[in-house]
Amino acid sequence: MAGKRTINIPLNRVEGDLDISVEIEGGVVTDAWCSGTMYRGFEKILIGRGALDGLVITPRICGICSTAHLMCASLALDMIGEVTPPPDAVRVRNIALMTEKIQSDMRHGFLMFTADFVNPAYKECDLYEEAVERFEPFKGVAVIEVIKETKKILEIVAILGGQWPHSSFMVPGGVASIPNQNDLVKCRLLLKQYRNWYEQRILGCTIERWLEVKSVNDLDQWLETCDSHRESHLGFYIRYARLIGLDRIGMGHDTFISFGALEFPVGTSLPMNGNQPRLVSAGIKHNGTIDLFENEKVSEHVTYSWFDEVDGGSHPMDGKTEPYATGYEGHKYSWSKAPRYDDKPAETGPLAEQIVGNNPLFNDLLETYGASVFTRQLARLIRPATLMPSMKLWLTEIFPDCVFYIPPGEIINGEGFGLTQVARGALGHWVRIEDSKIAHYQIISPTTWNLSPRDANGIRGPAEEALRGTEIKDIDNPVELGHIIRSFDACLVCTVHAFSKDRKSRIRI
Repeated sequence: MAGKRTINIPLNRVEGDLDISVEIEGGVVTDAWCSGTMYRGFEKILIGRGALDGLVITPRICGICSTAHLMCASLALDMIGEVTPPPDAVRVRNIALMTEKIQSDMRHGFLMFTADFVNPAYKECDLYEEAVERFEPFKGVAVIEVIKETKKILEIVAILGGQWPHSSFMVPGGVASIPNQNDLVKCRLLLKQYRNWYEQRILGCTIERWLEVKSVNDLDQWLETCDSHRESHLGFYIRYARLIGLDRIGMGHDTFISFGALEFPVGTSLPMNGNQPRLVSAGIKHNGTIDLFENEKVSEHVTYSWFDEVDGGSHPMDGKTEPYATGYEGHKYSWSKAPRYDDKPAETGPLAEQIVGNNPLFNDLLETYGASVFTRQLARLIRPATLMPSMKLWLTEIFPDCVFYIPPGEIINGEGFGLTQVARGALGHWVRIEDSKIAHYQIISPTTWNLSPRDANGIRGPAEEALRGTEIKDIDNPVELGHIIRSFDACLVCTVHAFSKDRKSRIRI
């Protein structure tokens, strides 16, 4: 493919609206731009409302991660109200968030990501017919199973929080609903059933057996040990993804960020994760070194975003969301801001959690394949195995006659932030209350990290960088680009919103 060419791709099978523009020369992507095409303005909507209104409004940001936004809003108000929720309230919050994550991982993995496995580009592959049998949208065996099973597991959030999505049961000081013994028995049963399905159909082995896999060599041996491993949906993913080359595309900046999540409740029998007070570690990995996470080093840039210009980056507690979308400057191209840590772009998500948590398997995978599409998606598919044992334990540690709420101090004036790891990665809310009203609210969602535009220094976001160097075999069917972007599990509804009327023809994948 001679010459230089730019193609624009409105990506479907992501949450929200996303345009990917790539420059291709000699059949290889030489540059890329990720454009969030919508503006919603939740941060503006919240200004002037009551101090607790974020508990009701922010879960409506997303129908996929509503529990996650509620968690961050609650944590920020815990800080402002100077209150520490009681241990069983922490357990209930954690279990609800973990439930949302383990269903999202399967839905994305088998409803959105593996749909590309049946792309006609692969019809000559030896495993193509089996891929169709498993992953054809609305018909594939894995697709139907995931729809049925994830619907069931979400009942845990409904039991603990009254509904899903958009529940508001977390409040500053704890939770507003107290589960009784019958509720807890139902939750344990739902988790047991989901785990049985996950072990039998996704892993093809017990979670305990899977967690013995510590290296690429272990992974290869696991795959060949028995038919149940090899023929499981995970086993097929590993074989097929390698066959079509997903282990060779999608490497980005190799900087990973995790805000940390799932605080250990006081009195839990779950072993601590080193010095980390959370099940999911907080930290930043850059140049091969894992450093402690520091909130003060987070900033957002808007040089290439459709917002009022600010020199350099602003910490979220100082940042503003002032739309500016004339487009006359020519360099602004996204409604997403550009989050940075210590002025560096950073990837977040399941892979980042494993890397920051120093997981030996993913350290070896990173060394062997890099932060490829294969590695990134594998981290998402196996994350439920790292969460469900702790969910089971915390469900057994909850006692209905214990305290689930401690009244906070008056929330009249103050600043606070709530940070956690959600299905797609690092999510944060930064809040200022004045005279019992919201005076400032800034949100950075995982997709804002991963699908960010360039920053004030002209440095590309993680996904933009991951697209560069990709060989496109068929310009009319650039399936490789879809694999890379979907491996980040993009969710634009948390980030952006609006379409121009004069859109040119696009290539759709």
